[in-house]
Amino acid sequence: MSAARTSNRSVIAEAVAPWSDIAQLLRGGEAGTLIPVIIPRSRRRLWWMLPLWVGVFTLLTGVMLSVEAGGSGTVGELAYGVLAGVAYTVGALLLVVGGLWWWRSSIVEIEQGTHGILTHYGAYTRTLEAGRHYLWHPWARVEFVVDTATEIPYSAPVMACPTQENVPLRSIEFFLKFRITDALLFVRTIGAGNFDLVLSAAVQDAIRQRARRMRTERAYDLRGSDVADMQDLLNRQLSRYGVRITGCNIPDVQLPTQYQQHLATRERVAKERTAYDQEWGLIRKRRIDSLQMDIERAKKVRDARIVEVKAALNRAREAVAQLLEEQETDAQKVRFEIETRGRSGLIAAENEARAQRALAQAYRDNRAVLQYELALRRLEVGAELATNAPQPVVVRTDGPGGGDTSALSTLLTAQLLPKTAPLLPRVEGAARSEGAGHGD
Repeated sequence: MSAARTSNRSVIAEAVAPWSDIAQLLRGGEAGTLIPVIIPRSRRRLWWMLPLWVGVFTLLTGVMLSVEAGGSGTVGELAYGVLAGVAYTVGALLLVVGGLWWWRSSIVEIEQGTHGILTHYGAYTRTLEAGRHYLWHPWARVEFVVDTATEIPYSAPVMACPTQENVPLRSIEFFLKFRITDALLFVRTIGAGNFDLVLSAAVQDAIRQRARRMRTERAYDLRGSDVADMQDLLNRQLSRYGVRITGCNIPDVQLPTQYQQHLATRERVAKERTAYDQEWGLIRKRRIDSLQMDIERAKKVRDARIVEVKAALNRAREAVAQLLEEQETDAQKVRFEIETRGRSGLIAAENEARAQRALAQAYRDNRAVLQYELALRRLEVGAELATNAPQPVVVRTDGPGGGDTSALSTLLTAQLLPKTAPLLPRVEGAARSEGAGHGD
């Protein structure tokens, strides 16, 4: 439903309209007015009872003519019979027309998304759902048609609303959507015209309470702010009328002229500050980019130097490895030379040892030969000495009894010993010198 406004304020009202205009009025309103309730202009009349009563009277007339025809002559019976047939035919036709008229006038079609309030003798009885209904009772009628499906937009600007500092704001525009949830309760309790006054008062009270808690310099914060608490408050107040608020917000706030100028100045200063911040941000970004470029350049130089150092380190490692390999090769050569010399010296020593062993063996053999020759020489010398030696005089002093030594033998022995004693050392020296000559 479009929001019809009068001086920027929605007006809720009810209208009287024929059944053919109900859908248009509920969807579009009339003359800037929101119309959630329609009082249908009743098209039910009691004229349908006239053909019924006339038909009954005609049928009774035909019955009476039939009775009269039975008591008359032949001509009268024929005349009364014809009149009775006509009366029966007309009465039947009138009854059919009256029944059709009654059936057609009892049909009521409720628009989709709406509910009809049914009354008997002016008393509310029940609610009719959307669709076709038959009201056979002559005094049953649909008193109201209520829109219960559409969310109806409602705008209620609040004028001269004071803030926390008691500064009156020029206006606060409040927009809400509501839907009628209980058509019978809404119509029976308050009605559309009274609901407009109640809703406007409730909205103004809620807006003024919110504005009283707000500082004037922050009044623009009301625009688009969270108004869930106000919606809950309005729902608690309007639930007794069968109405539920489905959504609300504050689209606009207008401040006094002085505060508007003040805010304009603040906005200008804020824009200048924003522009300065943006300019400083650009300068800072430019400087940061320059520093980043310098840092990247330094990083590249550092990386290049690191690469050079790594290359030099690799070359040094290769040189050291090559030097170590050369030294190891030289050491291997020296070790091989030393091993070769050692093996040569060992072989020479072994050979020399074998030679010494052989020489020693030869020396041992020669010594034995020399000793043998020396012993043989000694024997020869001894034999020669023995040959050239004076014959000893053996004096036997043994008597037959084996007793005493004679004095003569003892004297002779004493004289010979000093003469033979000097010869023995010279014989032994000659033997030794001869043995040493053979050894050499």
